Amino acid sequence: MSTESLSSFRKVPRTGVIFVDTEARTRGYSRGHPDWANLGQGQPETGDLPGTSPRLDTIPLNLPDMEYASVEGLAELRDAVAQLYNTRYRRGMKSQYSAENVVIAGGGRTALTRALASVGAVNLGHFIPDYTAYEELLEVFGLFKPIPLQLDPGQQYDLELGWMERTIRGMGLGALLMSNPHNPTGKVIRGGQLHALAGLARKYDCALLMDEFYAHYVWDVPPGTTVSAAEWVEDVNRDPIVVLDGLTKNWRYPGLRLSWMLGPRAAVDAWGSAGSFIDGGAVRPVQRAAVKLLDPETVARDTLALQKHFSEKRTEMVSRLRGMGVRVPQPPQGTFYVWGSVEGLPDPLNDCFHFFRAALDRKVLCVPGVFFDVNPGKRRTAHHGLYSRHIRFSFGPPMDQVRLGLERLERMIGDAARAGA
Repeated sequence: MSTESLSSFRKVPRTGVIFVDTEARTRGYSRGHPDWANLGQGQPETGDLPGTSPRLDTIPLNLPDMEYASVEGLAELRDAVAQLYNTRYRRGMKSQYSAENVVIAGGGRTALTRALASVGAVNLGHFIPDYTAYEELLEVFGLFKPIPLQLDPGQQYDLELGWMERTIRGMGLGALLMSNPHNPTGKVIRGGQLHALAGLARKYDCALLMDEFYAHYVWDVPPGTTVSAAEWVEDVNRDPIVVLDGLTKNWRYPGLRLSWMLGPRAAVDAWGSAGSFIDGGAVRPVQRAAVKLLDPETVARDTLALQKHFSEKRTEMVSRLRGMGVRVPQPPQGTFYVWGSVEGLPDPLNDCFHFFRAALDRKVLCVPGVFFDVNPGKRRTAHHGLYSRHIRFSFGPPMDQVRLGLERLERMIGDAARAGA
């Protein structure tokens, strides 16, 4: 390829965690390196946890696995997904999900890409802050118009339903994309609030695209509680409500790259068509292996164990970050992240990129808050920028890595305070 022909390609920016990982690698970091503490990683620890079922460690192959899988996914896995949601969220309801309401995709980003490729020429609302990868996804198709909706940090990023209804009606939103539990703030919409949001989707025919990849990481609730908009769907084939989830976070198998979309049959048809040109379908043997992971009793048992294990890390991280001077007004209600403000730290650590690079000097990864300022097409200028004083810290890694990272950050902040005294 000649140098001149490279002008045909645009520069695609790296999403937040990938940027962080790339910067760390220039300093000698590699995944699993014992000298580094990765508090930036967007994945949970993947090994055995006390009380969980044995981990999947072998995936057999058979002759049909050498063939293409259907772009909608294997029928037995689609049915397993549908029955899991019926069992956990739709007991006693007349309208039930079936395999025809499910599409399987190759990982979370692929599922999101299929879903957004199927959205028409509408105004699509998205929140700020939110998941870093949304930015490019909201720009690349160019059919719908992304509309940023800022959550108020002064209100602890709560989603106020009266404001939400005025926004849907006033801006004419035809779709709304959101993560719940929310990445990075850890806010959770559940119960009556989620019920009301589903009602707004029906009332205004506004497609609700619910990224529920952290739905099992819910805190300060009865043990075993999980969250899903599927609980508040009245008619699975008429309500404009879409659920996206997969093995990445809740099942702790990020490397298997398997996800699903759950929604009305009309949407399933569109997702299948999108899959025919985006990814061609998820890997067959991984789909077959995933079926047994969706047994409702196994999911319930593993969720209890996951919540107990991760809640201990959450408690320690929140306490120690606050002790360092990182402002955490409210512990996360969900996810395995802590969204903290470094505004009160000694200069220059009160800026997210200075903090990030100083942490790399101490062999600790974290994610600068500006990456969650979702700004597709860069339509909002630098003057509108947000979250330059925020950092996302992950308690996804094992406890020893969490503690190592926190100890190093404590020393880093202490050294900065003494230097400025």
